[in-house]
Amino acid sequence: MSELREDFREILQLVTPGARVLDVGCGGGELLELLTRERNVDGQGLEISAQGVAACLARGLAVVQGDADRDLDNFPTRAFDVAILSKTLQQMRDPRRVLSELLRVADHAVVSLPNFGHWRVRWALLAHGRMPETRALPDPWWSTPNIHLCTLKDFMVLCDDLDLEVEICRALSEGQKPRRIDPRRPIENWRAETALFLLRRKA
Repeated sequence: MSELREDFREILQLVTPGARVLDVGCGGGELLELLTRERNVDGQGLEISAQGVAACLARGLAVVQGDADRDLDNFPTRAFDVAILSKTLQQMRDPRRVLSELLRVADHAVVSLPNFGHWRVRWALLAHGRMPETRALPDPWWSTPNIHLCTLKDFMVLCDDLDLEVEICRALSEGQKPRRIDPRRPIENWRAETALFLLRRKA
């Protein structure tokens, strides 16, 4: 378990046994395989790359090749209990629409994302005047897949705009124990390197 990506460990705790799960941007299927083995979920992946799809199929996972920016439309409303988007929202062309679609196709969404408001990011900009490279954002600006970076505060504004409720938020930092936080507290916009959200639509 110690070799797992930190957000995978937390996601594993949030998904109930036997849940219907859609893993959006599932890559090679590591998380979906983990959830199938440990939580006995009825899982399906959506992955844009042919290599990722092939890796999922080699693991015996159900996967569809598609682009989350446009292909979530093909899934029926409330077809899943949980839709997962782990460290991928910032790579979407239309993150607002993708987030809204996650909460259409599933009752809950689990979303993890790097926080561009973290103090290391702010310090790098202040001290060096260049786009930061941190543990959560390791790629140089010219090769990063991230096209819509946001802060914790930005994400909460978007959730409010979409009428979404945050049931759980945890701050994740490499080498530190995950912390349950209130993402609306200004101090957390400085402290949280990565944030993981469990979301639902407000009643």
